[in-house]
Amino acid sequence: MQVQVISSVNEASSARFQHKTAIVIDVLRASSTIVSAMAAGAACIIPAETVMEARALQRSGDLLCGERFCRKIAGFDLGNSPLEYTEARVAGKRVVLTTTNGTRAIVKALRADYVLTAALLNASACAKASLELRRDIVMLCAGSHDEFSIEDGLCAGLLLDCLRSLSSLPVEIDDFGMAMLALYRNRRDSVVDTVLGGATGRRLLKLGMRKDIEACSELDRFDTVPRLSGDGLIRG
Repeated sequence: MQVQVISSVNEASSARFQHKTAIVIDVLRASSTIVSAMAAGAACIIPAETVMEARALQRSGDLLCGERFCRKIAGFDLGNSPLEYTEARVAGKRVVLTTTNGTRAIVKALRADYVLTAALLNASACAKASLELRRDIVMLCAGSHDEFSIEDGLCAGLLLDCLRSLSSLPVEIDDFGMAMLALYRNRRDSVVDTVLGGATGRRLLKLGMRKDIEACSELDRFDTVPRLSGDGLIRG
């Protein structure tokens, strides 16, 4: 099995995903929010690339959710904090979500045979699910402001560590992936500090969102693996 890791959504081309399993990672905060919403019982999550598209996709009874520049979009039901997506709020609901980078990364990966969403919150379960699909894997780190984000690389490294532990076959990793595996193994005992210290973490701290960062930094809290089916993410 071959695994590639792409450093940011800006570096991704659709051709790289053909005939593969894509794992989209946006730890702060889209993929963490998607995993949390699924674990809380959301029926499905519809990723939208733009605010206008999100509004157009909303049906009666849907929750319209998302952020721009780390803030909830005016007039939307929820923002992009995983702490907002409680069972009482989202269970049984269709959630239309647009975020600055994470949902754009999902759209970028649409040519893959399978698209999964990973966060630190569900990394082990996602690694196991991706192995069961029996495809080469491309991990797409969403990043921030079209640049690499350390928390996404940390999550990619954790996924790679899990893949190597779980796979009965050799797992061949590209050079950037090897660097991310080394990053995770070096920082596995300092995950929260690493996420807090990254550029996105510092930005969220300035906005008073420390609880969000801490919630997104938990390892393997959930066994839920969101998987794209049609135009929406459902439980894999």
